[in-house]
Amino acid sequence: MNSDSFDPEAEKQAVAPDAPESPSRREFLETTGATVAASTVVSFATPAMAQSADTAAPRTAISVSVNGVRHEVEVEDRWTLAELLRDAIGLTGTKIGCDRSECGACTVLMNGAPVYSCSQLAVWADGAEIRTVEGLARNGELTPLQQAFVDNNAPQCGFCTSGQLMSATALLAANPSPTADEARAALVGNLCRCSNYNAIVEAVVAAGEGGVA
Repeated sequence: MNSDSFDPEAEKQAVAPDAPESPSRREFLETTGATVAASTVVSFATPAMAQSADTAAPRTAISVSVNGVRHEVEVEDRWTLAELLRDAIGLTGTKIGCDRSECGACTVLMNGAPVYSCSQLAVWADGAEIRTVEGLARNGELTPLQQAFVDNNAPQCGFCTSGQLMSATALLAANPSPTADEARAALVGNLCRCSNYNAIVEAVVAAGEGGVA
């Protein structure tokens, strides 16, 4: 009987002396992750795709009056009126909430009528008169409607306030002294996530009693 002790490592090398060492799990994941990340960057940053994105949308020159100021703008045909007002002209008082004609936060007046600016294409506003919340106050003086909103604590978080004001402004222009029911009907398309509807209606009715917005 051989008195030498058994050496498992020597036995392994004798059976498969040229077998490559298997990578550890950590090494395998790190290598695979780097490869995937590199291929992702290459596939999404090709010059052809960047050029396609720049030239995909046709553009149209329009002329639009916003709060009494005439703007000559070249817009992408896919831009909404909200995007024109916020991104191109810089009037960010108009908010984008649902972006699908449901919440009313983006309401502005187009030729005196309330519209959802998130669902009006900018090219449709060519030649139109647009009024936003920035165009209500004059020389730093609030309109009776804006003041009534303050006095009646109508704004809560404030996100819907500009849309509420524009819808109510259109109402008061057509009906200087609306009832509460008439105010509710006019504002049915404007949602308040804070559920402050009673105070908003009270503000509109108070503004009607005090004068036209």
